[in-house]
Amino acid sequence: MKLLSSFSLISTFIISSLLSPAALAAKTVTDVVGRTVEVPENVKRIILGEGRFIPTMAILEQEQVLDRITATVGDYKRMDPDSYQLYLDKFPQLANIPVIGRSDASTFSVEKAITSGADLAIFGIEGHGPGARNKNIINQLEAAGIAVIFIDFRREPLKNTKKSITLLGEVLGKEQQAAQFNQFYQQEMDKVSAIVNKLKTPKPTVFIHSRVGLSNECCETMVDGMLGHLIDFAGGNNISKPIIPGIAGVMNYEYLLTNQPDIYIATAIGSSKSLAKQSPRVALGAAVNQQQAQQSLKNAIGVYKLEYLSSIEHGQAYSIWHHFYNTPLHVAAIQQMAKWFYPDDFSQLNPEATLKTMHEKFLPIAYQGTYWAQLDAVSK
Repeated sequence: MKLLSSFSLISTFIISSLLSPAALAAKTVTDVVGRTVEVPENVKRIILGEGRFIPTMAILEQEQVLDRITATVGDYKRMDPDSYQLYLDKFPQLANIPVIGRSDASTFSVEKAITSGADLAIFGIEGHGPGARNKNIINQLEAAGIAVIFIDFRREPLKNTKKSITLLGEVLGKEQQAAQFNQFYQQEMDKVSAIVNKLKTPKPTVFIHSRVGLSNECCETMVDGMLGHLIDFAGGNNISKPIIPGIAGVMNYEYLLTNQPDIYIATAIGSSKSLAKQSPRVALGAAVNQQQAQQSLKNAIGVYKLEYLSSIEHGQAYSIWHHFYNTPLHVAAIQQMAKWFYPDDFSQLNPEATLKTMHEKFLPIAYQGTYWAQLDAVSK
């Protein structure tokens, strides 16, 4: 009976889409995985495969960021509550957008997606919602007349960020806004590459400790993807590369002690909410100040007994906002990493000014909070 109901539901949407004027006005785009997709000329209703794509949508949609979003996966509120609250305060209608999944593809409701009346679904290649591997979901949505496109800031951020913004500009009818952002993004990226590409000094070795406080195990890290690629671009030598294949993995504590990195970076998945709960997570973000950020980093280092790393003893311990991995705002994180890696060469670079400018020029939300921190030298 359930299969029959689903079949009937899909059939209804196929028929209605074929008969609707919107279905007759379409254009063809190519998404970041190379799929040729026919999308409506005038997209009216959108499903977001990750709620944390909302700030990226805002780059193009500005004050109308929520006007076309008809459903979303619920990762934004759960994983980045402080940023979510900023958007909720500015756009109270955010609370009324239906949530059709928690934070992974297995919880995504195809039936709710179809009944939302969307004509476009925007998914990441991989992440906390349906991805390119979820062919069953994609096929069902497309059969119901919902076009599906893929963007990417996670798997290959250096390669796919501008492509993703251009694609969104095409499907949203915001080509000019997309071109303006991409021009700014490239300009700021060039400020790093122009210097890094000329450096003759050895690259500093870097260990990035991912999602600090999420697990008792030490120590998760990123390599071929997400913030791992940002380290590469900023001129760092990621010590996990030779031993951990793929995007991420776990580095042995003893290996860290015997292969000491010059620089330690913790990614912060904590927020004002985790601070209130006295969680071991490192906190950064829209509602965290510099003192709180530094104290949470210090606490986490104690929990994981990382004070024996020479980088931490010598004041080369830092934290970075984890959610940079899922947004084109990561250019500011690259600039900050470059300053940590080569302070003399990048003494004139101002990453915070870059982040503020992106908010002022492209986002409907004012800049606030703390998105990276440095810890003073810690004695054993």
